[in-house]
Amino acid sequence: MNTRARVEASEGIARVFWYERPAVAMVLVVLLLGSLWALLSWRLGLGSVPGPVAALRALPGLLFDPQALWAMALSLGRMFIGYAWAAVFAIPLGLAMGRSRAVHEFLYPLVSLVYPMPKAALMPILMLWFGLGSFSKIFVIAMGVSLPLLYHSCLGASRIENKLVWTAQAMGMGAVSRLFRIVLPAALPEILIGCRVGVVMALIVMVSSEMIARQEGVGNLLFTSMDMALYPTVYAVILVLAVMGVALNWIFEKVRRHLTRWAESVDDGALR
Repeated sequence: MNTRARVEASEGIARVFWYERPAVAMVLVVLLLGSLWALLSWRLGLGSVPGPVAALRALPGLLFDPQALWAMALSLGRMFIGYAWAAVFAIPLGLAMGRSRAVHEFLYPLVSLVYPMPKAALMPILMLWFGLGSFSKIFVIAMGVSLPLLYHSCLGASRIENKLVWTAQAMGMGAVSRLFRIVLPAALPEILIGCRVGVVMALIVMVSSEMIARQEGVGNLLFTSMDMALYPTVYAVILVLAVMGVALNWIFEKVRRHLTRWAESVDDGALR
């Protein structure tokens, strides 16, 4: 067996192993990262870099602290409200961009300008406008989530066969009805990919905004623990955020697969 064949075989085994036994693969990845973390902590020997055991010992105190639980609940509430705002605004607009050349040409320069901009960098301006309360944080979360939703909605709508839209138009269906009854269902698989990206983006922007506008929430809890030199608690908070991200991503992937089973069956039939 030549080198290329061995590489392809190893990649195939890894791919099958990851998709067929994702729980086992995830456990192995966690054990590997935990071992590297413990080795780094042991080699550095710094109090600011505690090992994974110290972080795990700090978890019960964090999870049973009413103030910490309230901070997590508050942060998740902001995240989901900002996510909902983004979905209501960005998905219809993305569908319109994908089906209308005029709307696309009007909005594309603005989207191209805003897309690479770090959304947390807008927090000082929003703090000046709206203060340090929840509204500025929710607003910046909505901005961060809107762009992947807008992009994938536009992409999904642009790939729809024109025959579907023309047939609906010939049957007397109006533009708004076509958008929500024809374009939205047909573009749903691509839209849900953007929604999945948006979930992770919402978590990242939520923590970043709370680190900048430090009043309450998980970001404030993280920096307060660091200021008080509670380093195991700092890493425990990071572990909680990592578990949140993995859990939200897993849940949303299950929902996405359930809602788009028809699209996956069509793709499987095409591959056969």
